Amino acid sequence: MNSGISRRARVLAAAVGTGVLVPLVAAATPAAAAPPAVTCTSAKAGLAAKLQKDITAALATRKGTVAVGLHDRSTNTTCTLRATSAYDSASVVKVTVLAALLWDAKKSNRYLTERENTFAKAMITKSDNAATSTLWKQLGMTKIKGFLTAAGMTQTKPGANGYWGLTQITVTDEQKLLKLLTAKNAVLSDNARAYVIKLMGQVVSSQRWGTPYGVPSGVTVAVKNGWLQRSTNGWRVHSVGAFKGGGHDYVMTVLTHGNSTMDYGIATIQAVAKVIHRDLAAS
Repeated sequence: MNSGISRRARVLAAAVGTGVLVPLVAAATPAAAAPPAVTCTSAKAGLAAKLQKDITAALATRKGTVAVGLHDRSTNTTCTLRATSAYDSASVVKVTVLAALLWDAKKSNRYLTERENTFAKAMITKSDNAATSTLWKQLGMTKIKGFLTAAGMTQTKPGANGYWGLTQITVTDEQKLLKLLTAKNAVLSDNARAYVIKLMGQVVSSQRWGTPYGVPSGVTVAVKNGWLQRSTNGWRVHSVGAFKGGGHDYVMTVLTHGNSTMDYGIATIQAVAKVIHRDLAAS
């Protein structure tokens, strides 16, 4: 063979002779994995595609990492995005704390005490941290984990050492909790469910942002929000809500982190909520 032929050419020639396909150019660096897509299903014709398109568009220019859950019983519609991604709970865990308290009281066949009622109301309607810490400590990890097991919230990991705001939550589990609160089940009594929804409907006006944004008139709102800034992933800003009326009965969870400010996270959540309320109302 002519010694003037380069070693690379000889290798290529040999490879061709053996039927092995050798690329003539170096492989490009693999592109970054595409972000997860919003997925929707619905019994209502055209609704899933519209929601998927509109939620995707609402998030197209938003920074941070966003997880979304929607379920509408009336049209059997479900949408999810990053449903199993874990987020620091911040104050949305307060709904879980109250549900655990009510679940535990039911096991003992008792009503909440006046003291417990006072703490519960402050915890949900004003997002009172001291009241939450008192109830969290009263319940203890065994009862909190017992409730999570009963509720099937297997992805929720309670915060250690009293740090309830660092409980790890997912859209999947928050949606399970909201569904428990809004339909008859064996975990929570009808009275308990009504009590939680009532308090979530009495949240102070300054904390009624998030998932209720753009809700049509005549639709009842139950909401709980959470916000927390940490040195990594910036602001966590979350909102969970239950909505009923206008021919629909739906629950929504939007979890976010990596926000530059609390207001930025709120705007992201509200961009999602607005199109969900609009699309359901039009269906």
